[in-house]
Amino acid sequence: MQRPRVSVCIITRDEEDNIMECLESVQWADEVIVLDSFSKDKTVEISKRYTDKVFQSEWQGFSKSKNLCIEKASCEWILNIDADERVSGELKDEIMKELIAPNSDGYYIPRENYFLGKWIRHCGWYPDHNLRLFRKENGRFRERAVHESVHLNGKAGYLKGHLKHYTYKTIKDYINRLNLYTDLSVEELLQNKFKRPISLSEACKAKVRIKLICNLIFSPAFTFLKMFFLRLGFLDGVYGFIISSLYSCYTLVKYIKLWEKIK
Repeated sequence: MQRPRVSVCIITRDEEDNIMECLESVQWADEVIVLDSFSKDKTVEISKRYTDKVFQSEWQGFSKSKNLCIEKASCEWILNIDADERVSGELKDEIMKELIAPNSDGYYIPRENYFLGKWIRHCGWYPDHNLRLFRKENGRFRERAVHESVHLNGKAGYLKGHLKHYTYKTIKDYINRLNLYTDLSVEELLQNKFKRPISLSEACKAKVRIKLICNLIFSPAFTFLKMFFLRLGFLDGVYGFIISSLYSCYTLVKYIKLWEKIK
């Protein structure tokens, strides 16, 4: 029985340090789509060496950009990956075997995260399942500002082969992205959990500020305790301590930025 065709979808912006190895890991796919947001480096030039389906579009946010990339795909199945991820040989073989007779409409894939020269096994970073392989007609990314995920209309299964995620290369890299992601998280909080006080009564404004202050005080500490102790980050040694501390800092900065918006 012949397996259905697979399109790999990747969005990029200034990813010349990552995109070559990413594309090399998916040359087995029937189609590779790269949607670039007008990179200023050599991302597009490198991508064109590996696929003739390289498109450019203004940045529309993670979810919208990924959905636009999916729309350009022609195959029945979509494998969505990021430029700093690699498809392992084990995952490739498993996908090709599973899709001969798939028993699900989409599949969660475990992800290994590489941080400062070490594969992290705890802190909630492993196995870090993400729904990345799905029938095109059954899946789309939920439109949200940050931490986008696939909404699957159908049955989900799990694969065992890994995506290898070469995340933050340096602490400076983390800090740079922290600024972007906290901005996006604040906008999402303003739309959902915390309403902008300008249109609220004084009593409602006071409740919003009290809730925010509680989050500002307690959430960073809880983030650290959850990652370092509850999710066994201490078993990763100093790396677990660093990751837990950085995510605690992320939480603190997020709520300080939110306080700045609605104080």
